[in-house]
Amino acid sequence: MAQSGSYRKYLPDLSIPRFSTMQKQDAHKYAKDFKELKAPPWLHGLYEHWLKLYQEPFKGVTNDNVVRNNLFHLQDEGVPVGQIADAAEKVVKRSNLEQKKRLMYHLDSPEWRTWSNPEFLLSDKGLRLDEVDADMRQSILQVLELTLSPQGFQKARAAMRINHFLGELVKSNAVCNEYSYNFALFGKPSKDRPWGFTFYGHHLCLNIFLYLNQMVISPWFTGAEPNGIDEGHLAGTQILVREEKLGLQLMQSLSRALKGKATVFKNMKDDAMPPGRWNRDDQRHLCGAYRDNRVVPYEGIRMTEMDEQQRQLVASILEEYLLYLPVKPRKLQLEHMLAFASETYFCWIGGHGDQDPFYYRIQNPVVIVEFDHHSGVFLTNEEPAKFHIHTLLRRPNGGDYGYALRPLVPGADQGFVAHY
Repeated sequence: MAQSGSYRKYLPDLSIPRFSTMQKQDAHKYAKDFKELKAPPWLHGLYEHWLKLYQEPFKGVTNDNVVRNNLFHLQDEGVPVGQIADAAEKVVKRSNLEQKKRLMYHLDSPEWRTWSNPEFLLSDKGLRLDEVDADMRQSILQVLELTLSPQGFQKARAAMRINHFLGELVKSNAVCNEYSYNFALFGKPSKDRPWGFTFYGHHLCLNIFLYLNQMVISPWFTGAEPNGIDEGHLAGTQILVREEKLGLQLMQSLSRALKGKATVFKNMKDDAMPPGRWNRDDQRHLCGAYRDNRVVPYEGIRMTEMDEQQRQLVASILEEYLLYLPVKPRKLQLEHMLAFASETYFCWIGGHGDQDPFYYRIQNPVVIVEFDHHSGVFLTNEEPAKFHIHTLLRRPNGGDYGYALRPLVPGADQGFVAHY
């Protein structure tokens, strides 16, 4: 865990053009300049790559480019979808005609896949919380609060507040603030038909599918730079501490032989990495924005090679990554994931001393979670540091966005009787 305030020696020079220009821009001008000026070039290159990936029809993340079917099923998870739908409908009713056009998409719209985690507003859809009035903003947050567990909602709000703190550090709160997030609906909010929503912005992206009393929260991305607030009335706010602690605890508990087998690369940027395994923005994580169809081969050690205490640590890590889910769906979905113990892999990049930055991934046919310490984007540290963290979760084999569940939903009555 990073020491509080350890990031401060890497605060950037705010007089350089990057920041002096950013301080004069709103989110739209900032994104427009990025797209037109193509700067920074490495990130713009990644953005162009994302747009190419977006042209592919959705398939789902796999380990071998073959989608395994019949892994996901409809089940009673006790989710109060009716209450969530009512709250979402209040957002719709509060919207004017132009806002409704921006807010509402067909359930199958590929626009659902255009979320991304950089601070750039690359896909400007839905309603942006810092551009609506306080009542509308609270209505949107009410949808999120009714959907997530109390701990999950607290985590999301902490990520948003840390983003605001970052904006204060670089004097650019018009781009990075507590409400610089977009909300869009896919499908009509309903208690008995499938629908969902996306909530996305810098370092927080949640994609949520709902049907009857069941939910899927995937893909999601949560990050922070720095990962805590060390001054002001929110001092002490931190996120992603437990994900880091549990992952390191698991790695350190392994025997020397298993540590070696789990380690796929010794260095965070390793000469042995093949082309495409590392880039300046995603760095080591594989399943972020637009990577809906990525092939991610299994690496590392199987859960069945671990002892009972280590297997429990795997379960605890997965449970932490399911924190956004309410208690009952979290329990049921964790049980589903753990049913694939013989196909659950744990891999590692980097050192495993207490102060070492690292990457880890847990992967099986129905879940992928990734944790990665990053080098600076706003801060100036050239090497990965414990105060800049990216985490994410995917449901492979078509589980993202509830795609695997959609064919299981009974269709609407196709018959029609005219009444005169």
